[in-house]
Amino acid sequence: MTVIAGIPRIERLLREAAGIDIDKSDLRRHEEFVNRKIHDLLQRGCAIAKANGRDVVLLCDVPITAGLQQCIHEFRALDRDVAVRPILDQQAKLPPLELGFSDAVTDSLPDLAGGLTIALARSFKIVDPGLKNPDTAAWDRAFALFDLLI
Repeated sequence: MTVIAGIPRIERLLREAAGIDIDKSDLRRHEEFVNRKIHDLLQRGCAIAKANGRDVVLLCDVPITAGLQQCIHEFRALDRDVAVRPILDQQAKLPPLELGFSDAVTDSLPDLAGGLTIALARSFKIVDPGLKNPDTAAWDRAFALFDLLI
């Protein structure tokens, strides 16, 4: 399935997760957000693996917070109906970093992307409870918030 064909599914995931409506122009921002945060998490995972004397990043090295883990669980539950995992699997990219990644890390990318998507959607509502369709300023605030925390 192509990412283009999956656009309605990503839109539906955000709508069901937090009542957020996005349009096609927001999908580029979404993909950029997901890949930037995956890069940040895996970069920290590299540092943790190196500190533990390993040259491969294991899933336990990736610093997934309790809140992000909850969002991953919620994504898995929502995905049963939405079936967006194949699209996120195509979008989520392993960044080129100095260490290799275990198969478990590679296999977890769609779930991590889904959890980040749920967290993103919910963050829009926390910052602005009445928000329905995020504008550029809302996206900029979300990026800044996540850059501070992840």
